[in-house]
Amino acid sequence: MTPPRVLLADDHPVYRDGLRMMLDSSGGAEVVGTAADGAEAVTLAARLRPDVVVMDLQMPGLDGITATRRILDEDPEVGVLVLTMHDDEENVFAAMLAGARGYLVKGADQTQILRAITSVAGGDVIFGPALAARVTQYFVQLAGSRPAPGSFPQLTVREREVLDLIAAGLSNRQIAERLVLSPKTVRNNVSTVFAKLQVADRAQAIVRAREAGLGR
Repeated sequence: MTPPRVLLADDHPVYRDGLRMMLDSSGGAEVVGTAADGAEAVTLAARLRPDVVVMDLQMPGLDGITATRRILDEDPEVGVLVLTMHDDEENVFAAMLAGARGYLVKGADQTQILRAITSVAGGDVIFGPALAARVTQYFVQLAGSRPAPGSFPQLTVREREVLDLIAAGLSNRQIAERLVLSPKTVRNNVSTVFAKLQVADRAQAIVRAREAGLGR
């Protein structure tokens, strides 16, 4: 299996260089470039086409949230993994709504970072252990406070099933196995669901679905 191609974006050179050395030495990822700010990350992502961008949030000039949004506007297939000092809910959900598929707090060990990079490269959504419970609780509260059992009439029965499984946290591969469908069919269904819901990415779809009571 070819290691994911990774772009690192962080304005602290010591941390950025240390992370690069760790990933290179692990053999689990190939670092194809580094960026010292958000603007450079956007430029390099367009040129290098990495599988994953590991993104800090607080950087001079263009911040990580805006950079994430611009990178994904250019290439929605890139996986963005946020790796930052900030674990407050405002930053977590801002990153999700910008399209990030993963969120780790600095201090995560090598195993956690590599697992997150691999998961994000494969299309999954992943959060560090300290954040997962809070994210889950947030969605549970949304689902409990604003149920909408008759929602999404624009979706077919199959598309609603796919959305329900997305909201439950399943990857495309897991959805294909659960519904006994080909991966290509699931990808097409997911794209159609996103278009009908007018959402840009999986994170936004999860929020909409959880608000409607799906994914329980």
